[in-house]
Amino acid sequence: MPPARKRARAYDPVKIRAAVTAQFGNVRRAVATLGPEQLALPTRLPGWTVRDLAAHVTMAVATVGRNLERDEPPKAELTLLEWPFATAPRAADIADGTRELAAAHPDLDALFARTGERIAEALADVPGDRLLAARTGAMTLADYLVTRTVELVVHTDDLNAAVPGLDIPYDRQALAAATRLLADALAARAPGGATEVRIPPYAVVQCVEGPRHTRGTPPHVVETDPLTWIRLATGRVTWADAVGQAKVAASGERADLTALLPLMA
Repeated sequence: MPPARKRARAYDPVKIRAAVTAQFGNVRRAVATLGPEQLALPTRLPGWTVRDLAAHVTMAVATVGRNLERDEPPKAELTLLEWPFATAPRAADIADGTRELAAAHPDLDALFARTGERIAEALADVPGDRLLAARTGAMTLADYLVTRTVELVVHTDDLNAAVPGLDIPYDRQALAAATRLLADALAARAPGGATEVRIPPYAVVQCVEGPRHTRGTPPHVVETDPLTWIRLATGRVTWADAVGQAKVAASGERADLTALLPLMA
């Protein structure tokens, strides 16, 4: 867990709802083009096929409606910046539930259609400050929807990596929100101002204890692109590999983030 609570940046709730809907639609349209052989391909998630992963995308979105059906908890238990660090304990249960869902719904397009309809109904006229009894901890609907952008973007990338030529597009708002949340989570895990992490065009954060720069180019700088950052933060690629492949530029002795990554499983 992060050593201290850091105030999360604000997200436009209207744009976040639209981003979740848009990215879910992007995935649905792409999955509908896949044949049996492609759906049976392995993914970079151990033991998961493309079919499993596609089913999991519906699960990640359907949790919004299921959480809204539960009684509203008395108070929030989890901030947005704490969410990335709260996901690992549920990994095994999620994997089991994903495989069961995929086996129970051979018609993936029907599953996507039903999930999309239910989320639209669930979100109608529900305020963003409504608390959800999420299994990671009670949090507001507005915050929970930001976490859904992370789920959708990460698994869009997983699907693109698994199926050559699939090329599911990324909604700009979804990619921006996922990048910013995971960048802010890094700053919460390692508070300080010695290192500047740049992820253009979406985020710049300062982190790591040490001397704080006040002007000019900071002495310790990390720069990478949004998808590489998301892969680093979620353990899809290691720091050494990303640096070795020139996907990350790092300068200064405090610019090695190996010990801080990944942020979530």
